[in-house]
Amino acid sequence: MPVRDAELAEPLRAAVEGDEAGFAVLWRALQPAVLRYLHAVCGDAAEDVASETWLQVARDLPRFTGDATSFRVWLFRIARHRGIDDGRRVWRRREESRDSVETACIVAVPDVAGEVLEHAGTEWALRLIGELPRDQAEAVLLRVVAGLDVAGTAEVLGKRPGAVRVAAMRGLRRLAAHPQVQSRRPQHAQEAAEAAADLRLKGA
Repeated sequence: MPVRDAELAEPLRAAVEGDEAGFAVLWRALQPAVLRYLHAVCGDAAEDVASETWLQVARDLPRFTGDATSFRVWLFRIARHRGIDDGRRVWRRREESRDSVETACIVAVPDVAGEVLEHAGTEWALRLIGELPRDQAEAVLLRVVAGLDVAGTAEVLGKRPGAVRVAAMRGLRRLAAHPQVQSRRPQHAQEAAEAAADLRLKGA
C-alpha cells in the first residue's frame, strides 16, 4: 500500500531544510512506487530514470513549498517528465476507435484496482498495465501504484480530472476483460466489485 502522506510531513519538512536523514526517509518511502511506475513507463531504463528523478528532487527541494501530498505530486511529475525525455521508453499503443463499444460489452468490472494493488510490485501486473494505451496506463499507475488522488493525477498528467477518471476507468475495464485477470477473480463477486471500483475512482 502507498505510504500515507501524514507519515511524510515531518521528514519532508526536515528534508527541505537540508536534513539528509529526512531526505532518506522520503526516498525509502516513495522509491518503490517511483520504480513501479517507471518500470511500466520506461522498461529497463527505470533505474536510471529514477536516479535522475531523485537527483533533480535533491537539487530543487530547497525551493519546494507545499505539503506531503503536493510533494508526492511533484515527485511523480518529475519522474514522468524524466521518463518522457528518455529515448529508451517503450509504450505499446493500441487503437481505440471502438473503445466505447468494447466498454459497453463488459458486463461487470471486477475489483481490478484491488487486484493490481495486491500484485503491483510483480512483473505480471506491470506487464498487463503496460499493454494499455498510454493515457490509460499512466492514469492507472498514478492512481493505484503511486497512490495519488484524481486531482493529483490530473496535475501530474496536465489533464482535467474528468479526463483522468475516464482514462482510469477505461484502463481498469480493459484489465478486467483480460483473460489473466478474469481467471484470478471469483465469478460470483463481479457485480459487487464493480461498484467498489467505481467508488474508488470517484473518491478523493
